[in-house]
Amino acid sequence: MTQNGAENAPIGLGIAGLGMAGAVMVHAAAAHPGYSLRAAADPHAAPREAFARDHNARAYSDVSMLVADPAVEAVYIATPHQFHREHAVLAAQHGKHVILEKPMALTLGDCDAIVEAAERRKVTLIVGHTHAFDPNVRLMRRIIAGGELGPLGMIHSFNYTNFLYRPRRPEELDTAKGGGILFNQVPHQIDTVRLLAGGLVRSVRASASVLDSARPTEGSCAALLQFEGGVAASLVYSGYDHFDADEWHFGIGERGAPKAIDHGAARRALAHVDDETRSRTETFAYGSGSAAMPPHQPHFGITIATCARGDLRASADGVTIYGQGGMREVPIERGEGMPGRREALDDMRAAIRFGRRPVHDGRWGKATLEVALAILQSTREGREVMLEHQVAVDGSPG
Repeated sequence: MTQNGAENAPIGLGIAGLGMAGAVMVHAAAAHPGYSLRAAADPHAAPREAFARDHNARAYSDVSMLVADPAVEAVYIATPHQFHREHAVLAAQHGKHVILEKPMALTLGDCDAIVEAAERRKVTLIVGHTHAFDPNVRLMRRIIAGGELGPLGMIHSFNYTNFLYRPRRPEELDTAKGGGILFNQVPHQIDTVRLLAGGLVRSVRASASVLDSARPTEGSCAALLQFEGGVAASLVYSGYDHFDADEWHFGIGERGAPKAIDHGAARRALAHVDDETRSRTETFAYGSGSAAMPPHQPHFGITIATCARGDLRASADGVTIYGQGGMREVPIERGEGMPGRREALDDMRAAIRFGRRPVHDGRWGKATLEVALAILQSTREGREVMLEHQVAVDGSPG
C-alpha cells in the first residue's frame, strides 16, 4: 500500500462496551468515513447481536477477545469505570490505539499505569468523550485564545439534570467504584473549563452533597477552580431531577435534539422500575434507541466565559458573543456525523495517520481526574486542595 493509501485507509475500530456511551460511539463511527467498525464486545447478548447484524462485524462476550482481533486497529473503551485500567492496559499491550471514556480511571496511579502501557507500546491514547470535544466549546477556545475579546477573567459552568434517577447499575451509585456525578458528569465541566482556560488548575475548593440516602453517592456539587495566571472557574452541578437546565438552553437536550421539559419525570418513572440494571440495558444499550443525528449542536448545561471585552456561551447552533455592540452569533456548520464524538474520532485519526499530538492525551485525562478527586477531598476535609499533576493545552506541565 502506498503512503497516501495508508493515510487514507479507514481505521479498523473495536467497541468495548455497548451500553449508552458505546452505542452513541457506534453511531458516530458508522457515520465517519475514516473508520470501519470491525468488532465489539459486551457481556449482554442483545446488544452484541444487534451490533453484529447492523454492521456485519464480529461481536465478542469478553474484551480480551476483542483486543486480540487482528482486524481491530483502535479500541474505544466504554466499559464500567472500575475496569478502565484493566481494559486500557490490555488493549495497549496488544498494540491497539485507545480512546478511553471518562473518567480515565479511578485513581491517579491507575492513570499512570495506562499512560505507561501506551507509551511502552507506542500507541495513541485519547481520553474522551467529554463535552470539551464539542464544536462550540472548541470554537469558544479559539475565540478566547485569539484575543479578540481580550484576556479571559472567569468561567461559570452549571448544569441541572436527572442523572441520578436514570436506571443505574449498583456500582453507579457507589463512589468507591466510580459512581455518582464526580466521576460521571462533572468531568465534562472540568474538561471544558480546563480547555477554555489553558489547562493548569492551581487549586480546588468545593463542596459535594449526598442528599438522597436511597442513592448514596454524590448528586450535587459546587466547586471553585483557581487557574495559574488568575482565571477562576465555578462549577455547579445537580443530578437530582428537579430543575432541568435545558430549559435555559432553548429546550434542547444534551445531544442536540429538542426535548420536552418535564421536571421530576425521571424520579416518577424510576418508582415503577423493579430491576434497574435490566431496565438500563433495555433502554440505553446498543439496539434499543434511535440512531438519528440530532439537528443542533450538543452541549452540557450552560458555560459562560467572561473576557475583558465580552462574554461568550454556546448556543443551539454556534457561539453567542455578548459585547458593547450587543449580541452576535458565530454559527457552526452542522457537518456530517455526530458532533463531539466526531471530533474525538478526528483527533485519534490525526494522531494515528499523521502523528499529531492530541490535547486529550493520557496526561490530560489524569489532570482532569485529579480535579475530580480534589473536589472529593475538599468536600471531606473542608479546605482548599492544591494540585500537582496539571498540564497545559500545549502539553507542558504545570
